[in-house]
Amino acid sequence: MNEATPRFRKVLTLLGQLNYTWTNTESLLIHLIAGLARVDMETATIIFLTLNTSRARVDLVERLAKTSRTDEAVCRDVLGVTRRMMSEAKLRNKYNHCIYSFDDTGENVSTLLMRISDSGDRLKYGKVDAIDDAEIDNITGSINRLIETNRDIWAIAKRYGFPL
Repeated sequence: MNEATPRFRKVLTLLGQLNYTWTNTESLLIHLIAGLARVDMETATIIFLTLNTSRARVDLVERLAKTSRTDEAVCRDVLGVTRRMMSEAKLRNKYNHCIYSFDDTGENVSTLLMRISDSGDRLKYGKVDAIDDAEIDNITGSINRLIETNRDIWAIAKRYGFPL
């Protein structure tokens, strides 16, 4: 296959958009860290960059939100966006930790999950999933939900006077 087919290009574009949207939304956690920890943006950025996984960054934000000095409304709003964000993490992680397989036409795209499942006396690995029209809709939906979460994080930062 010398040239990408329209379907192959569509899948690659969607996966790039999913990663961009995730990363852009995750970076907004810096504003939540700054506001909840009551630090400046430089300090919040250093804290954010020191934590090297999305899960660790979200855990920090959620723990800061749950402290006794955080107003209940702020806590509720922050936990709402972090939980929505993390509900999209499974799909994002799937597509960042797999190998892609295409038939010779480039129209039939699949993922080969690079994870071992140890179940009793057997190992399972290499689960194959097709990226069909339903999965393309699922990816598109995740992107749209992340965009909405992104907007909600901005709104929270503005509403509660967090550093912008």
